[in-house]
Amino acid sequence: MQGSTAKTPQTGAAPAANTPDAVDFLGLTFQPRSTRQAARTIAASALGSDSFWYVVTPNVDHMVRLQREEDLRHLYDEAGLILNDSRILELLAGFEKIDLPASPGADIVQTLFEKELAPEEPVVVIGCTASEIAALKARFGLSDVRWHDPPMGLRRKPEAVKAAAEFMARNPARFHFLCVGSPQQEMVALAAKQLGTVQGVGLCCGASLDFLTGRTTRAPEWMRNFRLEWLHRLTSEPQRMFKRYVIDGPKIFGMWRRDKKRRRQAA
Repeated sequence: MQGSTAKTPQTGAAPAANTPDAVDFLGLTFQPRSTRQAARTIAASALGSDSFWYVVTPNVDHMVRLQREEDLRHLYDEAGLILNDSRILELLAGFEKIDLPASPGADIVQTLFEKELAPEEPVVVIGCTASEIAALKARFGLSDVRWHDPPMGLRRKPEAVKAAAEFMARNPARFHFLCVGSPQQEMVALAAKQLGTVQGVGLCCGASLDFLTGRTTRAPEWMRNFRLEWLHRLTSEPQRMFKRYVIDGPKIFGMWRRDKKRRRQAA
């Protein structure tokens, strides 16, 4: 399967998904970027954007779910940029000498807020809580955060997904941060793209703002460097994260072996 057929990079267009350095891995076409490269690419392509495109950052949980729920793949196919959010995927790719650096969504979002966003420019946030929005404004001195809080169970509420997309259309901004979990955030992003009246770039960024605002404590840097962020999250929220990391997560190794065999046979 190939990734998005996004337009060639230019003002108001998404970065191309079929550039020479694109990497086909586990059925998705990733664009290998470091965190800083990814943030620069996103910021440059968002500047003056008159049409909407979006960024997805698949991790192990996403990849396992995509194997189980094939009907969700179109959410990734339609993305303008697919970045690797997982150091485990980076490791597995490295075993085959495939360059697929991890550029975690949380790091990209932090870089955008710290280096690219002007305090006075409008910023759209879908999801989060009122206290998180207040903390975000205080930390970065933001004066124009436009916040929409969709209902729970968004995945089963198409009208609510549409309402979130329409809120984005009514609030033009360079950056729309979609923080309602996956696959809900990708559903909102695709609805916004299909609406045709939204401007800027959407970042499907999960809990990234939770980390920025202090609602959730992120793993220490040494754990991230040793690819142990999953362990920190598991021990911090064992009930919520047990199934993701202990039951579902290990399935990625079988997926990788099958994908490696498929690619060898196709070579």
